[in-house]
Amino acid sequence: MNDLVQYYRCPENLIQMATREPLSDASGYFRVGKELCYGRLFDARPSESPSGVVCDASDRIVTEKGTTYLPFDLSQVATNLRCELYAEDWRSGVLKGAVSKMYYFVRPLLPVAMRKYLQRIHLRGWDQLQFPRWPVDRTVDNLFDQLLLLALRSQNHKQIPFIWFWPDGAPSCAMMTHDVETTSGRDFCSTLMDIDDAFGIKSSFQVVPEERYDVTPDFLESIRVRGFEVVIHDLNHDGRLYRSRNEFLQRAAKVNAYGRKYGAHGFRAGVLYRKQLWYDALCFDYDMSVPSVAHLDPQRGGCCTVMPYFVGSILELPVTMTQDYTLFNVLSDYSIDLWKKQIALVMEKHGLSNFIVHPDYIGASRERSVYEELLGYLATLRNERGLWIAKPGEVNRWWRQRAEMKLVEGRQGWGIEGEGKERACLAFASEEEGRLVFNVQSAKAQMHPCL
Repeated sequence: MNDLVQYYRCPENLIQMATREPLSDASGYFRVGKELCYGRLFDARPSESPSGVVCDASDRIVTEKGTTYLPFDLSQVATNLRCELYAEDWRSGVLKGAVSKMYYFVRPLLPVAMRKYLQRIHLRGWDQLQFPRWPVDRTVDNLFDQLLLLALRSQNHKQIPFIWFWPDGAPSCAMMTHDVETTSGRDFCSTLMDIDDAFGIKSSFQVVPEERYDVTPDFLESIRVRGFEVVIHDLNHDGRLYRSRNEFLQRAAKVNAYGRKYGAHGFRAGVLYRKQLWYDALCFDYDMSVPSVAHLDPQRGGCCTVMPYFVGSILELPVTMTQDYTLFNVLSDYSIDLWKKQIALVMEKHGLSNFIVHPDYIGASRERSVYEELLGYLATLRNERGLWIAKPGEVNRWWRQRAEMKLVEGRQGWGIEGEGKERACLAFASEEEGRLVFNVQSAKAQMHPCL
């Protein structure tokens, strides 16, 4: 149950679970309560489609002598969802074919109205998709909560200690990121930093290294000197990064070189194209290319979580909010209502609200006013509820520190050891009225009586 232990950073000996075998030869869809999962199943055949007849695996969960036996491999299910291994051919749709080559060749010359029309044709039927769950998919997080509750019950624990998700007891985290796609977007970055600074929010700027616009040392320094962050955004944003393994390896080598040249530790692919199984060729600390749910993106799927997670040595910071371009030009929504709904769903699971707002698309007064309203709302959540608003590099550093921290049991109770422990908080999971609830201790009071 390593995935469950790593997610909560709780003592291994308090989680006694195992997998019932043999599992089915083929992977497919099944439910665990309300959560739709994908993997192999014990004593049943999973469905080939999320819209088919999907059995509930909860009936096959048994507890014997304090150990909970699951009818599926939790690690396999978590990986299948986080790495989108359930999805259809990742190269489907606009990722291949002569039409896609032509589209990306002429895309910079297309007026926004024409791009909107073509994108709506490609995305039609998105609101009929049953999985992942729109507007934010939290399947992995809900599944882990269910299993932690089972662990409490199976061993009659009153509570299970774990290391809280965010520093200083923050209830949730938010990041503002800006993908810079055009020369006009690059030239608007200084104004955009002024806007962000007016609300006390520092963000990251994802910079395209080749072809789109000149990336000068002065431009990069203008971002860093003001306390903002530089991230590499694809190679040239032409939609071809993941077209073939060989082409990807060639481009990844160039992307890695730009990362070293620019001193950038993070990466995001253009158009949020991704193939997590190829991440081993990327030399970055973190990636920000995987949506929680991707119904309105050219590459559909989604990682089904609102929490950061590791893919090998790379930390994935999932995109959990609808992009500004999509909100304005596909959904024709000029309010922050959808963003507020998504933020609420993410905060309910104590997750990461990861925004993409382009300097290329918010220069007009209407779009800018919506963006400023969003920043004001985030600032209010920070001031009134303790939301941690951080840059991607800060989230990366914290999540890596947390992954190495350990809970230790001493004479006075539970404590936290490891780099960054001064900001870490001890938390306890318990059951109240059939629900899993968390109690977070202050960072200054780490020790707590033993169970």
